[in-house]
Amino acid sequence: MVRASRVYVDMVGDLFHPGHIALLRAARELGDQVVVGVLSDESAAEYKRTPIMSLAERVAVVEACRYVDEVISDAPLRPSLDFLATHDLELVVHGDDLDPDVAVDVYGEAVDDGRLRLVPRTEGVSTTDLIARVLARLG
Repeated sequence: MVRASRVYVDMVGDLFHPGHIALLRAARELGDQVVVGVLSDESAAEYKRTPIMSLAERVAVVEACRYVDEVISDAPLRPSLDFLATHDLELVVHGDDLDPDVAVDVYGEAVDDGRLRLVPRTEGVSTTDLIARVLARLG
């Protein structure tokens, strides 16, 4: 496979953890630059939950990751081909835990254009798991 120049990953980035880092490292292996779209609280709540960290906090943490070259704050939940073209993004990367129906709903245009690549998800750590651990220890 030809290496892409600019690779796009979108994420909530809440409670930034080793799974996020593994995703961004995998994205870097597919391209020369990694651009991360950090979703707004509203977008995150639409499909998951409202983040614990503010958008500004999440952007600051993601920007600090060495695998990230650029961050787009308040990125769209459903990146269109126009969005990808505007930001000169060749490839969209997501963890392989993505349900096929969700892939079509969220990344439909990228899927149809052959621009979505799934990479292995890091098992055993997620923001949901971290929240559960905190609650259990407080509990």
